[in-house]
Amino acid sequence: MGNMVVIHGPRALGYADTEDRALKEGEVRLQMLYSGISAGTQLTLYRGNNPYLKKSFNARYRVFVDPPEGVTPYPIPGAWAYEEVGRVCEIGPNVTKVSPGMVVYGTWGHRTSQIVTEEYCLDHLLSEKLDPVLGIYSQMGAIAMNAILDADIHVGETVAVFGQGVPGQIVSQLARLNGADVIVVDRSDYRLNKAKELGASVTLNSDRCDAALEIKKMTGRGADKAIEISGAPRALHAAIRCCSYNSKVICSGFLTQEAAGLVLGEEFHHNRIQLICSQIENTGPHVRDAWDRIRMEKNIYRLCEEGRLDLLSLITHRFRYTEAEKAYQMLDSSMECLQTVLEF
Repeated sequence: MGNMVVIHGPRALGYADTEDRALKEGEVRLQMLYSGISAGTQLTLYRGNNPYLKKSFNARYRVFVDPPEGVTPYPIPGAWAYEEVGRVCEIGPNVTKVSPGMVVYGTWGHRTSQIVTEEYCLDHLLSEKLDPVLGIYSQMGAIAMNAILDADIHVGETVAVFGQGVPGQIVSQLARLNGADVIVVDRSDYRLNKAKELGASVTLNSDRCDAALEIKKMTGRGADKAIEISGAPRALHAAIRCCSYNSKVICSGFLTQEAAGLVLGEEFHHNRIQLICSQIENTGPHVRDAWDRIRMEKNIYRLCEEGRLDLLSLITHRFRYTEAEKAYQMLDSSMECLQTVLEF
């Protein structure tokens, strides 16, 4: 038998057994090595404020509607986790290109094992040159890369990044690699110090200053691009305020609640700001023919292998898989942490 983490309700975490069935033709079994906890999406499920907990998403019309009567969102198997990496421990009939010991990354929830196809493995193999724990960054890295593609950053531009959690830290590093001068904004000195260590030009604590106004003053005209990746409406408002006339704001954070603090009749209207949603399901139309999910993931890992992107130092806490509840409680109550990992 296997095992997985289950969210039973707001701030109620538990475990459930899973069946380790026999492998079918072309299938591969992975034994989990690490699973990362997202302090964004997963915490909205843990806290009970994710929109999927109150409504259903109609895939045909792509609109949220009231859920069918009697349908409840909990329990949530696997906790909707999407930062996993495992090692091939068993191969099924007619599997010829994958062998035991290979390391495979993916998105399948906090669980002790997972069955995938040989084809999936070949698309998601992690380089032997990388620390296997870096496999947890496939989704978070792609989210950050997508925001960078949507921002269309050019050499010499000033880019302001609002939010320095894990995805914000990755965005800031990628923006710098694109040739931008990067200004980062957060409420936590702990996170700002890490961003400075990883190459940010300027750090601003929004609890101690009017960050948008400071960015206007230091640049003389405002940021060329701003990326909001904290999921806070007030941060999105500040990102809009900090930009120069006719510039672009990328909304990559997951804003789960009504947007209190977002005032669109002020700088957004008067400075003709372009507001773009960046979301991992797809890439923007201007790059869709060239960039897909797999290419974004592979690019993140190539940059890590070349030493140009530092994701390993973003891991600040590690817990045993059986201590998942303790890990979630820490993330729910503290800003002095970045990537938290469950070890199996």
